[in-house]
Amino acid sequence: MSRAQLIVTAVTLQGLTQAEAARAYGLSESRVSRIMARWRAEGDAAFEPGSRRPKTTPTATPPATIELIVNLRANLAGRGLDHGPATIAWHLQHHHGITVSRATIARILTRQGLVTPAPKKRPRSSYLRFEADLPNECWQSDFTHWRLTDGTDAEILTFLDDCTRYAISVTAHRRVTTPDVLAAFRAATARHGLPASTLTDNGMVFTVRLAGLGRRGGRNAFEAELRRLGITQKNGSPSHPQTQGKVERFQQTMKQWLRARPAPATIEDLQALLDRFVDDYNEHRPHRSLPQHATPATRYRTLPKATPGPDRDADPHDRVRRDRIDKTGRVTLRIHGQLRHIPIGRAHARTRVLLLVHDLDITIINAATGELLRELTIDPDRDYQPLKNHKG
Repeated sequence: MSRAQLIVTAVTLQGLTQAEAARAYGLSESRVSRIMARWRAEGDAAFEPGSRRPKTTPTATPPATIELIVNLRANLAGRGLDHGPATIAWHLQHHHGITVSRATIARILTRQGLVTPAPKKRPRSSYLRFEADLPNECWQSDFTHWRLTDGTDAEILTFLDDCTRYAISVTAHRRVTTPDVLAAFRAATARHGLPASTLTDNGMVFTVRLAGLGRRGGRNAFEAELRRLGITQKNGSPSHPQTQGKVERFQQTMKQWLRARPAPATIEDLQALLDRFVDDYNEHRPHRSLPQHATPATRYRTLPKATPGPDRDADPHDRVRRDRIDKTGRVTLRIHGQLRHIPIGRAHARTRVLLLVHDLDITIINAATGELLRELTIDPDRDYQPLKNHKG
């Protein structure tokens, strides 16, 4: 028998007053009064535990916002675009002026039955992730297949900037050959400048290393072009596409977008579709892997560009370093074996930055926006650099 039943029994059958029942069972008189009032209103149902849900939830997401989230997901999915909680949150903020957390959006989508549980994957912490520090520091390249309406196969060749995910070149071909790779590469460098390095798989359109020719000094036309221009050529391990993971993921996004549209009949039709996709991907689509979900074009155009030259990792006097400005508005950098304290300003506290180091010349830029925060030449005789010691 519950305590509420004991109280009601004591008052109704034993004839105790509510004050006496409260003293007998160690409850306050107000608590006994509430028990009796509920029993008179509900009868024996009063003995069941009541819901603790609040009568009002002023911070709950409004129904209109929930409807907008559901419609946004359907619209993005129908256009072949990413439609996860992060992307929906970006569209709500930038196009509707509404701020909703990713976790809240995920719960709403789950309650609406719009989330299909995915199989368990390896935890992200188990992956060894790398990323170039600057645009044009590394271009990843690969090609994939797409079927035309007449059943014939076409191939799509991509060059993708590793740092910013900017689609440098996306071209359609009947069959990708080394001359096609070379022509697309030359056209891309004419528009965007030379990359410091390239990263591809071991397909023979990119390298003849695994064919045995490379050991005898032979190179295909693409390899010879890279060597002539001083561009470092990198190739992933055989049967390990994860090394070129960014371009592989780009191709998945591209194919999802193509599936949402009528199949092309010719190579020219496919190229027209690809041009539309590249414009949307580079200029308008927020990218989840970039700071503040920036578009690839924003990052690519605002950051300084890398150029062919010595490997940054092999030269300790020419390097790129990521850091965060501390709460006092400073960053620290080890020069000639000693830490140098460089003031930026308290207004930029906790901002993530890139430090471009060339001997004693330091350039500091905002890692998210590419804004130049400071340029200076380090005074090797001082650990704390003066704020007015600007370059030039």
